[in-house]
Amino acid sequence: MPVNPDPQPNRSRKIANIALWVATGLLLLNVVAPFLFGPTIAKEPYSMFIHRVQDQEVFRASVGQNEIRYQVKDAEGQPGEVYATTPIFDLQLPQLLEDNGVEFAAVPPPKGQWFGSLLSWVIPPIIFIAVWRFFLARGNGPQGALSIGKSKAKVYVEGENGKITFDDVAGVEEAKAELVEIVDFLKTPKRFTDLGAKIPKGVLLVGPPGTGKTLMAKAVAGEAGVPFFSISGSEFVELFVGVGSSRVRDLFEQAKKQAPCIIFIDELDAIGKSRASSGFYGGNDEREQTLNQLLTEMDGFDAGDTTVIVLAATNRPETLDPALLRPGRFDRQVLVDRPDLKGREAILNIHAKEVKLADTVDLKQIATRTPGFAGADLANLVNEAALLAARRNSRQVEQQDFAEAIERVVAGLEKKSRVLNEKEKEIVAYHEVGHALVGAVVPGTDQVEKISIVPRGMAALGYTLQLPTEDRFLRDEAELKGQIATLLGGRSAEEIIFGHITTGASNDLQRATDLAEQMVTSYGMSQVLGPLAYDRAQRNTFLDNGMGSTRRPISEETAKAIDDEVKSLVEAGHQYALSVLRHNRDLLETLSKQLLESEVIEGEALREQLKQVQIPAAEAQCFNGVPLTTA
Repeated sequence: MPVNPDPQPNRSRKIANIALWVATGLLLLNVVAPFLFGPTIAKEPYSMFIHRVQDQEVFRASVGQNEIRYQVKDAEGQPGEVYATTPIFDLQLPQLLEDNGVEFAAVPPPKGQWFGSLLSWVIPPIIFIAVWRFFLARGNGPQGALSIGKSKAKVYVEGENGKITFDDVAGVEEAKAELVEIVDFLKTPKRFTDLGAKIPKGVLLVGPPGTGKTLMAKAVAGEAGVPFFSISGSEFVELFVGVGSSRVRDLFEQAKKQAPCIIFIDELDAIGKSRASSGFYGGNDEREQTLNQLLTEMDGFDAGDTTVIVLAATNRPETLDPALLRPGRFDRQVLVDRPDLKGREAILNIHAKEVKLADTVDLKQIATRTPGFAGADLANLVNEAALLAARRNSRQVEQQDFAEAIERVVAGLEKKSRVLNEKEKEIVAYHEVGHALVGAVVPGTDQVEKISIVPRGMAALGYTLQLPTEDRFLRDEAELKGQIATLLGGRSAEEIIFGHITTGASNDLQRATDLAEQMVTSYGMSQVLGPLAYDRAQRNTFLDNGMGSTRRPISEETAKAIDDEVKSLVEAGHQYALSVLRHNRDLLETLSKQLLESEVIEGEALREQLKQVQIPAAEAQCFNGVPLTTA
C-alpha cells in the first residue's frame, strides 16, 4: 500500500485548529456582548425619528457618530421609553431639534470602542487564515500549505498484500528479461560491480496503449524488495511556475535518502516533450523548467552516485526530448509490444484464473481469433465474456460467450432495435455477401468466419467477420491489392444486383483509398513513382500504425501522379471485384437469400459455401500485371 514518504508531526493542523477555536470564541464574544453588558434598545427608522421630532414627541436626544438615542414623551408629557436610530448626514438636524424644543447633546465615543474596532479588523482575517490552513492541511497532507512544492509520489513497500509480481505478466518475455536484470542488480549488485558493469540509470518502456507498461512497473515494485516511488508525469506540472522543478528535486532527494530504490514516472511525455517542438522561445515555460530539472537530476553536474534507477513509460517516444534519450539518462528503451499468438494465450490463461470456465473453452482458439489485441484488450475480452455468461444466468463461461465478446469488441454492440425495411435489408445482405465472396478468392485476406445483417456499433448495418489463421507481420503487393478488392466487394455487389450504389460503402471506400495511398506514398509499390517515400517519416507508429500521416512537400506534378496512381489501384480492385462477383452471380444470390432468412451465416456451413467460389479468367486476376490468384 502507498505510504507517506516523509512522516512528520501534524503541527500545521494543530495550529489551524487552535486558531479556528480562538476566532470562533472572539466572534461569539462579539455577538453576545450586547446581551451581557447592556439592555436591548428598540430600533426605529430615521424617518420615524424625524416624524416624532416634528410632532414634538421627543423629550431629549443624544446624537452620536454611529447612533442617535432619544427619549419620547408618555401620555402625560413625561419622559418615557428610549429608542435608537442610525443617523444620516443631515446638517439641518440641530436646527430642527432646537425649533421643536428637544434637549440634545453630542455623545463622545465610548472608551471601549477601540476593542470593538479591533475585533472588526482582526476576526475576519483570523477566520479566513484558519479555514484556509485547515483545508490545505486536509488536502495536501501533513505539510499543509508548505507542501505545494513537495513530491506527490507514492511509495510502495515490500510485503504489501496482493502485490503484483513477474508471474502476473505474460506475453512480453523480452521486456520482462530486461527488467529482471534491473531487479537482480538491486538485490545482488556485487555480482555486476565485480565485473566492472554499471547498471543503466534509466529504463524507458515504450509501446502501444494497453500493452502492460504500467503493469510491468508494478511487477518490478513487487519483485525488487526496495522502495518504489510511483508518480505520473502530469503530477509535476501545476499552475504556479517553479512547482514542477521543485517537485522533481524533492522526489530525487527522498529517493536518494532511501537508495537503493526505483522511481517510476508514468506518461513521461507529459513533461518530456522535445523543447525544439514547443514553439516557445526565450521564455520561462513551466514544463521546460521541469524537464531541465529532471535532466539535471538524472545525469547532471550535481548527480550523485547513489543507486536510484528511473523507470518511465510512454506510448509517444517520438515526441520526447533527445536529451532524455541519450546514454547516461534513459540508457535503454524496452519495447512492450502487442503479444503474439503464444503471448495472447498466456495472457488469457492469467485472466481466466479469475472466472469459472467451462471444460469446452479453448483459449488457444480464442488467442488465434484475437490478433492485434493488447493485454488490456484481452483482459476486457475475458470480462465481457463473463458478463455475457452472467446475463444468460449461466454458472460457467462458455466458448460462445467468448465468440460473442470478440464480436462486441471488434464490431460493436448488437443493435436489434435498429429495424431495417425489407429493401434495405436486401441491399445489406448482398453487400456483405459480396465482401465474403471476393475475400474467399484473393490472397492477403483473412478467413471469412461469419456474415451477419444484424446491425452493430454506431453505424454498421451488417458486417463480415474475418479472422486470421496466423500472425502476419509482412504483406506483399498482391495481398494489399487483394484487401482493396475485398473492401470494394460490397459496392460491386450492389452495382451488379441493383444497378446503383448506396451510402453503405462509404467506410469501405475510405479504407481502400487509405490503403492504396499507403502503397504509393509509403511502400514504394508504384511503377510510375518508383521506390520513393512521400509521407512524413516522423509519426506515432504505436497509435495509428502509419495511417493518416501527412505528405512531405512535393510538386504539383508529383501530387497529380500520386492521385492518378491511387485512383488506378482502387479502380483496378473495383474491376477485379466486379469480375469475381459476375463469375459467381448464382452463388451470390443463393447466399444472399439464405442470409435474408437466417440473418447470420457462420462456421463450417459458411466455409463449405465459400469453397464453391470459382476464380475468374486469367486476364481478370491481376492489378497492373500483379497476379491475384490463390492457385
